[in-house]
Amino acid sequence: MVQVDKITNNLAKLYLVDSMGYKKAQMPVKGRPYCVFDNNKVDVFVKNREKAIPKLTDMLVNAKTEDEIVEGLFIADQMAEAKVKGIGNLYYQGFSRFNNSRSANVQTFLAGVYRKTLNPDAFAPLVNMLMQNIKEPPKANFDPNEEIGGAILEYTREAFKDSRKNNSKKI
Repeated sequence: MVQVDKITNNLAKLYLVDSMGYKKAQMPVKGRPYCVFDNNKVDVFVKNREKAIPKLTDMLVNAKTEDEIVEGLFIADQMAEAKVKGIGNLYYQGFSRFNNSRSANVQTFLAGVYRKTLNPDAFAPLVNMLMQNIKEPPKANFDPNEEIGGAILEYTREAFKDSRKNNSKKI
C-alpha cells in the first residue's frame, strides 16, 4: 500500500509540477557562471522516468524564454543520465527547434543532451553550432564550444567503437 501511494504521489507531483511553486531556473550572472535549478522539480521528472516524457515534451515545445528552454534541457539531461528510455526520441518533438540558437547556455545544455542520447540526427547540428561559434563567438563568460566539441568527440568515439575493437584483436 505504501509503495502504491508513493507512485501515485510522484505521478501527481508530475502533473501538478506547474502549480507546485518550484523556483524558476536562474541563469548565470557575474560572480556565478553557472545555472541554478530547483532540484526538487528535476527529481519529480527523473523519478517518474518514462511517464514524465510527455510532460517534458510539453515543457520543451512551449518554452519561450532562455531560462525555460535551459531548464527543460537540464531535466532532459538528468533523465538521460538516469538512463530513462525514450529521451533520445525527443529530438524532433523537443530538442531540434533549439539547434540554431545563438545562446551559449542553450547550446551548452543541448550539446550535453546530445552527448548522452547520441541521436544520429543531432550530429550535423552540433557541427553547425561549432562552425557558427568559430565565425562569430557567442558572448558568454564560458566557452560553449567545449561541450559542443565534447559531444562531437563522443559521436566520433561511438561511431568508431567497433573498428577499435576489431583493430585491437589484430595486435
